[in-house]
Amino acid sequence: MATLQGRTLFITGSSRGIGKAIGLAAARDGANVVITGKSSVPNPKLPGTIHSAAEEIERAGGQALALALDVREEAQIEAAVAEAVKRFGGIDVLVNNASAIFLAGTAETPAKRYDLMNQVNARGTFLCSRACLPHLARARNPHILNLSPPLDMRAKWFAPHVAYTMAKYGMSMCVLGMAEELRDQGIAVNALWPRTVIDTAALNLLGGEELSRHARKAEIVADAARLILLRDSRKTTGNFFIDDEVLRAEGVADLSRYEAAPGNELFPDLFVEP
Repeated sequence: MATLQGRTLFITGSSRGIGKAIGLAAARDGANVVITGKSSVPNPKLPGTIHSAAEEIERAGGQALALALDVREEAQIEAAVAEAVKRFGGIDVLVNNASAIFLAGTAETPAKRYDLMNQVNARGTFLCSRACLPHLARARNPHILNLSPPLDMRAKWFAPHVAYTMAKYGMSMCVLGMAEELRDQGIAVNALWPRTVIDTAALNLLGGEELSRHARKAEIVADAARLILLRDSRKTTGNFFIDDEVLRAEGVADLSRYEAAPGNELFPDLFVEP
């Protein structure tokens, strides 16, 4: 498939950051994009809402539907999926992007943070995938794409933040299992993760503006996601993709345009080697 024109993407956590960037990349192809998230009203600490993101999607050339959604709530997931299908007639792609992060050791991680990360990351991904399956099964080139890291069970990735790693790897375990489970139905299930830290509002909250100077823009993940979603779902499943590897495989050699502050050293993201 040459473009995503006419296809419907359901993207969780897409009012800003990587989720919105993926929506914009699809919108430039003329896709239908379901923008979901908890940000239905402006937040002084975080830019953008589902409604402002939907406006950007439509300005970019796509059709947008903004839906308030807390992926911890099963009933909200079911209702949002039903509304998306009612509006666009089906779902071709699910992007599980919504995520919660708290980087701390075991003693410093409160139970409420542990619960939040597991409810949003692992459980939310599982429930959104389950809700979309009947509609993906009827799509021509169905994909589930999780924004989660390669599975690497070395202790070095767990020790600094056991709870977060468990929750994030839960998303990746969904890829490992669902890819094989859904293979015969032709539903692709893959993961995508950035090589470097990505310049988003979440990154600024974690590391301040200085860290963002060593990051790449969210567009690198979005462009990689688009290329994955264009591939034949029956031939592209069970993969743990890294953004720059996807682009280089498609002949994109110069990645400098994705640098947030050109010329600065790039810092590796969690779960990938420098």
